[in-house]
Amino acid sequence: MLLLIAFILKFPASVQVSSRDLIFFHQVEPTGLPTWVTLPLVFMVVAVTMTGFGEITGRAFREFKALDAYRWDIVGSILGTLGFTLISFLRAPSWVWPIITLVLLVALYGRRFPWISWVAMALVVGATVVEALAPGVSWSPYYKVTTETKLQGTPQQWTDIHVNGIPHQMVMDVNERLKLEGVYGKPYERASGNPLNNVLIVGAGSGTDLALSLAKGAKHVDAVEIDPRIQQIGTQINPNQPYSDPRVSADINDGRAFLSGTDTKYDLILFALPDSLTLVSGASQLRLESYLFTQQAVQSAHDHLTDNGVFAMYNYYREPWLINRLAGTVETVFGHDPCIDQFPGQSLAAITVGKNADNAICGTGVNEVWNRASVAATGGEIPAPSTDDRPFLYLKDASIPNLYLIVIALILFASAVGIRVFGGPFKTRRGYGDLFFMGAAFLLLETRSITTFALLFGTTWLVNALVFTGVLLAVLCAIEVTQRLEKVSRSIPRPLIIGALFISLGVAFLIPNSSLLSLAVPVRLVAAVVLAFAPIFFANLLFTSRFKDAPHPTAAFAANLFGAMVGGCLEYLSLILGYQLLLGVAALLYVAAVFVGQRIITKQGSASVAA
Repeated sequence: MLLLIAFILKFPASVQVSSRDLIFFHQVEPTGLPTWVTLPLVFMVVAVTMTGFGEITGRAFREFKALDAYRWDIVGSILGTLGFTLISFLRAPSWVWPIITLVLLVALYGRRFPWISWVAMALVVGATVVEALAPGVSWSPYYKVTTETKLQGTPQQWTDIHVNGIPHQMVMDVNERLKLEGVYGKPYERASGNPLNNVLIVGAGSGTDLALSLAKGAKHVDAVEIDPRIQQIGTQINPNQPYSDPRVSADINDGRAFLSGTDTKYDLILFALPDSLTLVSGASQLRLESYLFTQQAVQSAHDHLTDNGVFAMYNYYREPWLINRLAGTVETVFGHDPCIDQFPGQSLAAITVGKNADNAICGTGVNEVWNRASVAATGGEIPAPSTDDRPFLYLKDASIPNLYLIVIALILFASAVGIRVFGGPFKTRRGYGDLFFMGAAFLLLETRSITTFALLFGTTWLVNALVFTGVLLAVLCAIEVTQRLEKVSRSIPRPLIIGALFISLGVAFLIPNSSLLSLAVPVRLVAAVVLAFAPIFFANLLFTSRFKDAPHPTAAFAANLFGAMVGGCLEYLSLILGYQLLLGVAALLYVAAVFVGQRIITKQGSASVAA
């Protein structure tokens, strides 16, 4: 762990990717070591760090009955998730994490805790304290946030906000910002007759967009920002103090979740540079803002406009095809061509459209009205809109980029070599092939659960933490059911468990997540819990019924974990198939698990009879 922290502090692990078909938000100038050096080193150091915890877990599995060990493992995971939730809520600095780890290790080992470990953990705490005490450093539930003020005391003073080392926002007087980037004012120019009685700004951030809307005469503004620390910084240092204005109602929320939870109509809805720069934990390509730019999300914005309302978005879009995708999505939903304002030499653009064609007046210059025919005539690409099932806005085509394929191959190769070297021949694990397939399928079910709740209730850190807790509780329930039946010498027939598993998978497959958005929140919650967690419960009934009789629980659990890692790699199939069809992949893996498991059970039964 100390080596990992030292490596990251010395060589920031910012992976620079050059691709016209996949857009990443990162530093303009490359930092740290080359990608081909950084990724293998980080992977190896993390793997070695986790090996220590894995060895402790393995010993515990040898000292308990299989299901008892598994139960305590899940209970510990639930407590860890709840602890993570609490630390995130408190926005605790980085040094809190190793201190908690140290306390838990001391509680585990007592006086047997070696002195060298004391020294190493003290150095880890010291390194994180030094980092946390650096000027301008604070923490949100999503990022390490750094602020730095430039030209202090002058009219041009501004404050840079970096998140995880990446430039994110600038806080400055709104009039000065307009001089630098006129895109902020374009939606108001295009909707010059709009009364601005009620405005919604998604991605209100540190308040620049909010200050401009107030300056333009907005009578009321709902300011939605997902990151509480970014909003707090805006409240504290924005020179225009927009969050203190009585016309403003601030809401710390996911933009899509806010729209699905209100019936309010708006004269102007503005998506103001909502690029999160981070992924949703547990989902390989789902970013915090992914569900905000799907065709269904734009339709939701359309439905929340007044009869003469205007919808607009602006950002640094980086690639022409991304501008065309978004403009095409808007045109599909609204039924007429949007206005588009681009700035020469910049990737900055604004897309504005009225609910009716005459609600937004486009400029008279060349290319200031987006039109499919004109884009096609100039050889431009118009990728299909992203959808709630494939919300991958920044991926041009339905494919797995070569970078991902290379990294996945390296991870699988390194893992296979490590398992072979330290765990012995693979043939010793043939008796647990079904548990391998169950592990792979389980990871896909977990991913599906995360994306389900992200769409229905938002991509916030709290929703994410609650989903992980829900998944673990479903697993724990399966363990408890199996153990209670075992105590009375009973068990659920294997065919019944298998049937229930595939029925629950089939129901979840037939009911798209987006169809639940129209339900009232309590009903939506119940439906989401049943559809997401029922397959996980039945899958773990199948797992525990097999795992409880494993003659070598550590080898069985290792096979399951290796399968889970492979399942994490298979998750990238969603880039091609979408999240709904991942259920089909999971079902195929469970078919393989049932087939292999039945052969193993039959073989073991024959061996017992022969003995």
